[in-house]
Amino acid sequence: MWNKLTPKIGIDLGTTSILVFVPGQGIVLNEPSVVAVSDDNRVLSVGAEAKRMIGRTPDSIRAYRPMKDGVIADYRVTETMLRYFLRKALPRFNIFKPDVMVSVPAGVTSTERRAVVEATIKAGARNAYVVKEPILAAIGAGIPIYEPQGHMIVDIGGGTIDVAVISLGGIVAANSVKCAGNRIDTAIIDYVKKTRNLSIGEKTAEDIKITVGSALPLEEELMMEIKGRDVLSGLPRTTEIRTNEVVRAISKELREMIKAIKDVFQNTPPELAADIIDGGIIMTGGTSQLRNFPELVKRRTGVKAELANEALFCVVAGTGIALEHLDAYKQAVLAKR
Repeated sequence: MWNKLTPKIGIDLGTTSILVFVPGQGIVLNEPSVVAVSDDNRVLSVGAEAKRMIGRTPDSIRAYRPMKDGVIADYRVTETMLRYFLRKALPRFNIFKPDVMVSVPAGVTSTERRAVVEATIKAGARNAYVVKEPILAAIGAGIPIYEPQGHMIVDIGGGTIDVAVISLGGIVAANSVKCAGNRIDTAIIDYVKKTRNLSIGEKTAEDIKITVGSALPLEEELMMEIKGRDVLSGLPRTTEIRTNEVVRAISKELREMIKAIKDVFQNTPPELAADIIDGGIIMTGGTSQLRNFPELVKRRTGVKAELANEALFCVVAGTGIALEHLDAYKQAVLAKR
């Protein structure tokens, strides 16, 4: 069982960012899940430093995300990234290997799950616990998951939207769709290219989403100036974009996310569906912070939706709480390797 001296670390292993939680200290790291690799496959930098290189590197260096849609796309690089984050989170002269809890999307396959466990152990963990994101998000959002009552949690990150109905500590109905923040960014890039003949990068698209983006049209639109490269002349150019254009640009992606929520409702037992109508839908994850997103969910499903406190940090806070009270959360935290 637990060794009091064994450090414990919780990791929210996301497609766009990695959050690391140490019980007693809180969130100690919040960095992009980006790695810069040279031609001869040496890892040059990880996290925030590597993200600054995206779209700005010479041919001999690649800056990319080893996680795709919430799962490991490049095993070796993910392991290196995990080792870097574990080393950063632990005290300098630590002699004990940590027990690590890692979040994975609800729709993860057993092979993908095993890859996460193996990468975590190889990166230096003593034990690796893999837990589904909706369970951790619910714990982190303060939902009493062991009650015989239905709670719906919608966790939207960079790679996936995870929707789950939780009751008695387990997932009753769930759906994981690979359409979330990154797909929204891509839709914005495509829209600007089509309507403005302007090429913009990932970072600019993300800035547009955060600064002027919305899930519903606004009466008083926000406006933002964007810079990019003219598709025809190849020269730098500046233009502006407004909120309601962004709403149009991302409407298809939003529809797909709403469909993911509706699909879970269709598989939810009637008694639990009644509980959810009373309790509402709890939204967590970075992308759920898009302006008016909860309002859009409410209009499309007829059930009130609200953003959890500290929505971005719910999953990683959940790992911290579950690690501190592992005996209590044993059943929900199942597969230990």
